[in-house]
Amino acid sequence: MTDFLQVSAATENHEAAVKLAQSVVTARLAAGAQIVGPVGSVFWHQGEFGSGGEWQLVPKVRADRYDEVEAHLLKHHPWQNPEVSAVPIVAGADAYLRWLETTTAPD
Repeated sequence: MTDFLQVSAATENHEAAVKLAQSVVTARLAAGAQIVGPVGSVFWHQGEFGSGGEWQLVPKVRADRYDEVEAHLLKHHPWQNPEVSAVPIVAGADAYLRWLETTTAPD
């Protein structure tokens, strides 16, 4: 089995999250993506303290394709410096992980 990641990115609104999710799944870089929100966020941005609502995008990807996923998300994201981070999926149902692996296999 290949190693897998759960990637996280945030967007300003639901529409942007859906568009980004569709983009990364259509490119077959993610087997699927969940959209969660709105979520509250507290942050420093451009030297100022802020808070607000965001929509979180959570695609499931192959670890060996993370660089492609990150590049894709950064290219298609509406923000100039968006969050893109990943955590490992350390366990999962065999059938689900096989689906994730085969759906996102490079051509």
